[in-house]
Amino acid sequence: MNTAPHLVQGLNNDAVAADWPALGEAEIAWLATRYPALRPPCTLRWHSPRPLSAAAVVDTGNGAVFVKRHHGSVRSAAVLAEEHRFMAHLQAAGIPVVTVLRSIDGQTALAHDGWTYEVHTLGRGEDVYRDAPSWTPPAAVAHARQAGAMLARLHRAAAGYHAPQRDTHLLVARDDLLRAADPLASLAAMLPGRPALAAYLAGQDWQADLQRTVLPWHAGLAGRLQAEPRLWAHNDWHVSNLLWQPGAHGQAVASVLDFGLASPTSALYDLATAIERNAIAWLDSDGPVAHADLALALVDGYRQVLPLSPARMRLLADLLPIVHLDFALSEVEYFAGITGSTANADVAYHTFLLGHAAWFEGAQGQALRAALHGAA
Repeated sequence: MNTAPHLVQGLNNDAVAADWPALGEAEIAWLATRYPALRPPCTLRWHSPRPLSAAAVVDTGNGAVFVKRHHGSVRSAAVLAEEHRFMAHLQAAGIPVVTVLRSIDGQTALAHDGWTYEVHTLGRGEDVYRDAPSWTPPAAVAHARQAGAMLARLHRAAAGYHAPQRDTHLLVARDDLLRAADPLASLAAMLPGRPALAAYLAGQDWQADLQRTVLPWHAGLAGRLQAEPRLWAHNDWHVSNLLWQPGAHGQAVASVLDFGLASPTSALYDLATAIERNAIAWLDSDGPVAHADLALALVDGYRQVLPLSPARMRLLADLLPIVHLDFALSEVEYFAGITGSTANADVAYHTFLLGHAAWFEGAQGQALRAALHGAA
């Protein structure tokens, strides 16, 4: 295993030492014995700065591929295969999703020596946002509009896909608590099966915290969400997970990447997440900044493909302040139980879970929601 220092994107828009070592030549050599596509010579070209796994572009005798490695405690081969089957469905329906390559045994994910590996073809198009930190706004309104249109296309294709809920809570976006009539009781019922999250929350006044910051936004939301059908969705729709190419109206989406957070949620959940991650500059040095023009462009692009009724537009706006609820707790669980970083778990709890909800009480958050209500 290569243990050379490897810097990744930190939670404060900084470069930090990676939790997971960079992919090494010995691992690639082993994978070459399992994947026909990795014909030697194989050379590591570029290491991803994303922090929750290790990934790299590898040049092979058959061309370049993308290799991603997860710790076995985060992703098993079976759990990875859940998202791979969804990707295959979307690709068959015409969505430009990268191909997940199969091993000599026909598997799309392999477990080895405590790690789990997946190998993809490279996406078509330019990685415009490769060096941008996650969740920074698009560089152009046109990119937001194109991203919205592609998200609607993906939802239209996903409507024919039916599979159970993911077999993990770790680093997967779910909407279980959002749909619950009593989120506090539902979370309390989950904790015996999520011991790392339970141990962290035992040190917080979490029921009072959620009562103060989350539940006011949740009032009446669960009943309205019952009308939203379950839909397997991307759940991490950000322009950095898209590749781009010249199109008739400027740059168009050429490839869709990274289905690691995919699960059955809903179309509005996915669209609200897209707004949260593209239209709010959470990491701005002067504090979070809302970009209503980007949010409205995302919605406009989406509605050019799939209509949104006034009632659903209002639900979208009302969902936005707490769409992150389940995933933020998943991040707390990951940092508390997998990497053992109390500092990062504190950021996920106080800054992400509570802080994002509280931000919508301020002038910018209210203005962004008002803009979406106006678009209804």
